[in-house]
Amino acid sequence: MENQENILGLTDSVCPICLKRIPAQRIQISDQVYLKKTCLEHGNFKTIIWRGEPSYQSWSVAKLPSRPPVCATEVNQGCPFDCGLCPEHRQHTCCVLLEITKGCNLSCPVCFAEAGAKDHDPDIKTIENWYRLLLDSGGPYNIQLSGGEPTMRDDLPEIVALGRKLGFSFIQLNTNGIRLARDLDYVKRLKEAGLSCVFLQFDGTNDVIYEKLRDTKLFAEKQAAIAHCAKEQLGVVLVPTLVPEVNTQNIGMMIKYAIENIPAVRGIHFQPISYFGRYPKAPSDQERITIPEVINEMVRQTRGRVNITDFKPPMGENAYCSFHGNFVLMKDGELKSWTKADAKGCCQPQVAAVGAKKAQTFVAKRWAAPQSEGGKDKVQSHINLDSLDDFLDRVENYSFCISGMAFQDVWNLDLERLRECFIHVVSPDRRIIPFCAYNLTDKQGKPLYREVKG
Repeated sequence: MENQENILGLTDSVCPICLKRIPAQRIQISDQVYLKKTCLEHGNFKTIIWRGEPSYQSWSVAKLPSRPPVCATEVNQGCPFDCGLCPEHRQHTCCVLLEITKGCNLSCPVCFAEAGAKDHDPDIKTIENWYRLLLDSGGPYNIQLSGGEPTMRDDLPEIVALGRKLGFSFIQLNTNGIRLARDLDYVKRLKEAGLSCVFLQFDGTNDVIYEKLRDTKLFAEKQAAIAHCAKEQLGVVLVPTLVPEVNTQNIGMMIKYAIENIPAVRGIHFQPISYFGRYPKAPSDQERITIPEVINEMVRQTRGRVNITDFKPPMGENAYCSFHGNFVLMKDGELKSWTKADAKGCCQPQVAAVGAKKAQTFVAKRWAAPQSEGGKDKVQSHINLDSLDDFLDRVENYSFCISGMAFQDVWNLDLERLRECFIHVVSPDRRIIPFCAYNLTDKQGKPLYREVKG
């Protein structure tokens, strides 16, 4: 009876071979949940999507779908083929990636963007048109300047300044940190231009991990990049790509390192590996780590410094896309959880658009570094817990977020989840496309959207 399949729900997905839309089931076997689908031409596929506690059912959050304020495309072939966004999308935009280069100063074996191409970078006028497209599509939204490696561009500070001038109040840089480690003046220029936050690729606390995932030793440069950002009061979020048997045993050490670098480090955002773009081979279920497994590894490896109940599903995107926990580092080293579950969450559905807006505001506030005249030394370290003002000051300067997001690939793509995505990408032909659709590639690496030219 333990291996009996229990159907939890029906959805649609795509075939990993031909990308044709096909029906799918979410099935449970013991405490594991799989996405199961059949292509009439290419056969059966079954991929793990959830293992263990918290249970799949308990993680669900009811939401009232909300159509995007501006739909630039019509429903023709159906999801995921009409992105733009189309009227079938069920969530507003929260955060938008602008891919400002395909060039990179690394050649990682794992790269969702398959960076390293020699294509010409979009010019500043093209990027201005992207910003204006977002304003005309319900923005301003939170912006992630991405690539490739955005710091390959000498004019990155000008791109940041342009976005701020046009009304985008939160602009984040997605980077491997190499140039930030080597060029303090460049970091200063980014800060002066109005950069809000650095989303730093950070796969572990030793070079054995970097040599496996990035083909080179990088830990010293990660440390230097964080130090330079701290000097300029630029908030840093560490972003590990989690790969089983490569760095999942290092989760606790990564959290410890992040905490030791508060308040410069504002959080750590785990991303279980997704198999799109560039990766060594098609995955087995043993080469995946799911959201509950990440949470349980955090609890185990920190020896209970965080607890399962500290982490909640999102109120913006689909519940099965991510988790988050909010903490304050106290004077005695305790991580005090202040994650709040919406009191109405278990009783009535939440409006999706409201969740997206709250997420946009929270990230803009908590991922940027606290601004004090003297930097870290001026932050109040001794607090009176009976004083609300003292506690709020501690929250402002020593808050810390632990979160994660499980992106979807061609094997585990659930179109119900995709329609609730609020992280989007501006494509070269000026469409706004959900992140997992934009990066989707078939088993042979052929993309659904990435090859479309402007």
